[in-house]
Amino acid sequence: MRNIYDVASEAGIKKEYVIPYGLDKAKIDLKINEELKDKSNGKLVLVTAITPTKAGEGKTTTSIALTDGLHKIGVNSLLCLREPSLGPVFGLKGGATGGGLASVVPSEDINLHFTGDMHALTSSINLISAVIDNHIFQGNELRIDPSRILWKRALDMNDRALRSVTVNQDEKKSAPRHDEFVITVASEMMAILCLSRDEKDFINRIKQIVVAYNLDGEPVKLEQLRISNAIYKLMKNAFNPNLVQTLEGNPCLIHGGPFANIAHGCNSIIATKMALKLAPIVVTEAGFGADLGAEKFLDIKCRVANIKPDAVVMVATIRALKLHGGVKFEELDNENIEALRIGFANLKRHMENIAKYDVPTVICVNHFSSDTQKETEELIKFCSDNHYEVAFCDAFSRGGMGAVDLANKVLETLATKESYYHPLYELNNSLQDKINQVCKEIYRAKDVIYSEEALKQIAEFEFQGYRNLPVCIAKTPLSFTDNAKVLNAPDDFDITIREVRLSAGAGFVVALTGSIMTMPGLPKVPAAVKMEDE
Repeated sequence: MRNIYDVASEAGIKKEYVIPYGLDKAKIDLKINEELKDKSNGKLVLVTAITPTKAGEGKTTTSIALTDGLHKIGVNSLLCLREPSLGPVFGLKGGATGGGLASVVPSEDINLHFTGDMHALTSSINLISAVIDNHIFQGNELRIDPSRILWKRALDMNDRALRSVTVNQDEKKSAPRHDEFVITVASEMMAILCLSRDEKDFINRIKQIVVAYNLDGEPVKLEQLRISNAIYKLMKNAFNPNLVQTLEGNPCLIHGGPFANIAHGCNSIIATKMALKLAPIVVTEAGFGADLGAEKFLDIKCRVANIKPDAVVMVATIRALKLHGGVKFEELDNENIEALRIGFANLKRHMENIAKYDVPTVICVNHFSSDTQKETEELIKFCSDNHYEVAFCDAFSRGGMGAVDLANKVLETLATKESYYHPLYELNNSLQDKINQVCKEIYRAKDVIYSEEALKQIAEFEFQGYRNLPVCIAKTPLSFTDNAKVLNAPDDFDITIREVRLSAGAGFVVALTGSIMTMPGLPKVPAAVKMEDE
């Protein structure tokens, strides 16, 4: 690995703004923004994907590959990624630093403790919970209703045992009550970090968090607890984006890491806007398929940050397309042209959806070793027949050289096609109309079914003045529907909204569909167990 000061220099970052964490990673002082403020923005490329298999389709790998590929053809670019969560690291997917020769390093550090951002977030989240319960214990001056505490404790780990817990069980001055944990990356605090423009904006946003309701049914905001400065001190270092490098020594900013199935799935605005001032091309990714991460990037992050993507890369794999064509996960290594053709419907639907935002899109065929030449040719022919821009990428085994075709295609797209980006919906629509529009236009649901509780919550939030917020829909990443078992591109289905939660500090309303959980569980054989054999 290159010395981190050399990596920073290549990214256009002066030594005085580099806060080293050893020789191979660093934080970047936000004071650099004063120096960068008058520079024009570079081009922004969003990497998204079709509906993935449970193992993922290499979206992060492709983002890294594209960055390395651009450098291979002499084009300066900067990569912006999310920080991995310990949930998937020890759960199903393992790490989130790319794969093969298209990786960011030091991978193990990034996947685990990194520079402490996740710890700062978890501590801040739990400080709020501790102060709320202590406030009630000490006399409850704010008259907080213990049955209407909205703020959830957090842990950056998949632990299904914490989905439903009892707190204050043996506390004589406080009545026991039901509570639940969320995984750190699903907490509103993570969303606020990633949607804040700067430290001042972060403080203003956390003050607006509605943590509970009082006995009169009025919202209690975090600013009433008078702990915003304490949270700022806990979070002080976490505001600075983290600088690391790809295996080929190219710079990468990693900062913030909300899940895309239960949160908004994008890295921080702070890092993205910094990168846009530093490089002529910035590559970033949004979690899971385009129905989740890309939709939230385009309808939430772009609005808040006042940025627009100049191009989208749609990652498609033959494995995922065969899965959507009816092949069992365990049999995806076998050639199956017929199933592949059936699965094309999933890719087509995602392409149709991105077209609704008027952003030019390139399909990236992310190559797996099990792909056959016939299957690859069939996929590329489908793309050509439908007039889709397409590029082949084999960076997992060949590094940046395997992404040169993709880099050239993206560069050509940026040079010849204009982005007329616009969000899907208007903010002044009702919350229910916005939820319906995403469910019907992006997921293609026939109807949207709301529980009585969800309708009551929507009415309450609109009465409180939160009608004009964007919506963040929590849904399975494995299907367009709210049922993970329904694959490909279904039409005749309903989406069920069981609960709606307000994230007033983050600035959006979360709609929970089906059986989606804000605290994931571990699989039968967690990645943590598989590490025993390493």
